Order: sequence, then C-alpha cells, then structure tokens
Amino acid sequence: MFATLTERQEKILGLVVRTYVETGQPVGSKTLVNQYELGVSSATVRNELAALDEMGYLEQLHTSAGRIPTEVGYRYFVQKLLGEFRLPVHEQQMIRHQFHQARLDIDQWMRLAAAILARTSLGASFVTAPRPRSNRFKHLQLISTQGRLVLMILVLYGGEVKQQMLTLAEPISQARLSAVADRMNALLVDANYEEAIARLGHLDELEADIAKLTLDILRRSDTRSITDIYRDGLMNIVDDEGTRQAVRVLEERTLLANVLAETQTSQGGVQVVIGGDGRWEELKDCSIILSRYGVADQFSGTVAVIGPTRMSYGRNVAAVQYVANLMSGFVYDYYLEDPERKESA
Repeated sequence: MFATLTERQEKILGLVVRTYVETGQPVGSKTLVNQYELGVSSATVRNELAALDEMGYLEQLHTSAGRIPTEVGYRYFVQKLLGEFRLPVHEQQMIRHQFHQARLDIDQWMRLAAAILARTSLGASFVTAPRPRSNRFKHLQLISTQGRLVLMILVLYGGEVKQQMLTLAEPISQARLSAVADRMNALLVDANYEEAIARLGHLDELEADIAKLTLDILRRSDTRSITDIYRDGLMNIVDDEGTRQAVRVLEERTLLANVLAETQTSQGGVQVVIGGDGRWEELKDCSIILSRYGVADQFSGTVAVIGPTRMSYGRNVAAVQYVANLMSGFVYDYYLEDPERKESA
C-alpha cells in the first residue's frame, strides 16, 4: 500500500505533518532545519522533500513553495508514525466528572458525548445511540379487537415494541389467539432472526402466519437505518471550504449509515477515514475518526469526530477512544448490570 521510506524520510514526513497541522502553512526545508535538529544540511532536506513528493506523500501547491501532506501522507502518518497519545490527565478528569454528574439517562449521555467531542476536537461530532447487534424476540401478544381484526404486539430485547393490526380470514376466539401467542413465546424466547428460523418446526396455518410476520419484523429491525443520531459542533466546520461537504454527511442518514456499515467492523478499535479513503467523494477533504462503544455482540453504538484532513490526529484519536471507553461503561451499567432495567427493556 505504501512506498518504503527510510528512517530519515519517515522523520521528515512526520515533522511536515505535525508542523502543517499546527500552522496551516506549507512547510519548507528552511523551516525544518531551523526548528528541528535534523543533523543534515538544508540541501539534503530539500532532496528528501522532493523524494516524498515524488512518492505521493507530499505535494507542492506552487513552485518554490513549501510542501503539504497528501491524503496518502496523512494515512502513512496515522498508521505508522502517530504513536500512542493520551489526553492530559486534567482533561480526562474533567470529562469523567461531567459524565458522572449526568443522570443515568441515555439521551443525556448521547448529547453530552457529542458536545464533549466537538469541544475537544474543535470539529464536528456525532454519536449514534446503542442498539442490539441483532434483535431478539422477547414476548408476543395477540389481542382480539373486533370481528376479524387482531392486534399483534411484539416486544424485542432492548425495549423496542412493534404493533401491527392483522385481518384474519375469519373471526378467532381470544382463547385460540392466546394459545398461539403462548406457543410462539415458548418456541422463540430470546431468539434472533436466524435462531427463530431454526426453531420453527411444524406449525398450523394460523401459527405459520404469525411466525412469518414475527420473522419479518425481526429481519427489518436488524437492517433498519440509523434513527437516533446526536450531532454537535457543525458551526466549527461549516465555514471551512474543504469540510462543508461533511455537513451533508451528517445530515444524510443513508450516506452516514453506509460509512458506518463499511468502517465499523470490530468492537473497541479507533478507525480513521481520511479523504473518504477513495470511497466517498463527499469526504474527499475530510477525515473521520470513529470508534464503536458498548458491549461486544450485545449493545453498541458509534462515537466520532469529523473535520478537515488537517486536524490534530493524535489528540482526536485519544478523545474518541476515551469517550468510547466511558460510553461502554455506561452501556454496561444501563443495559446489563441492572437486572430490573434489563428485565423492563
């Protein structure tokens, strides 16, 4: 993926990225020699800058001007040169205190996480609410209303309740409907979509119809688009020509869902998408730093910051990771540790 760099070239590339991120000005050999003890001449540094330019890590906007990192240069820096970065202890304490002061309320925590990330990164942020990796059947009720009309109520773990009116071919007694519901509850308890299919054996006509509707609801719940998205800091990027398109990403749920689906493949790791990684034209001048949070294979969501490619990657990666860890603790407390809340979910 990357052209091989010498140790000196790596050092110079890292210094160019850090200096450009800090100043916003193209970086030349004179700046590097004057500010850093490189132990080589300005001519040698110029040759190395030219080599990095030729390999695609740097670019020169104007003849005789300094150089700036390309998307490839940023990617090399993030993957190979960034190293480990932690937020200062006083910032960690402040963020942790803010979360501890908040009520154990999911909406408040989502808004707080988005606000903290926007303030810490000086960019925009978004947080998606935690949702089950796969929805699981909890309870089914069938209620006769009038004539051939029946109200079907399906409760999923995680608190989602689905209601649907059914029109039967002929009136059926409440006792018969309750018996069908009892059988479905016994067969499908705690089952996800695939497990439910495997458990359903011989069914009579009414049971088969109810089972088909139940499976359809489970399948659609697993594939539904993101619904709860908390955003903050849009004003931090809306005036930047290069990141104006990022606002569109945050506003268009389908595009955002596609980005998350293609990037978030593992729990707990921070991922960095630079310039859309060649997949999303809308992100060509942006970077997104994101991480999943929650409890693996149960409930999880995403926290992320988005801004220009010229951003403080070390600080923002650390902020996203720190907030994701706090949010994971919240999800465990909120959904799994409290048995009463879990039972009522």
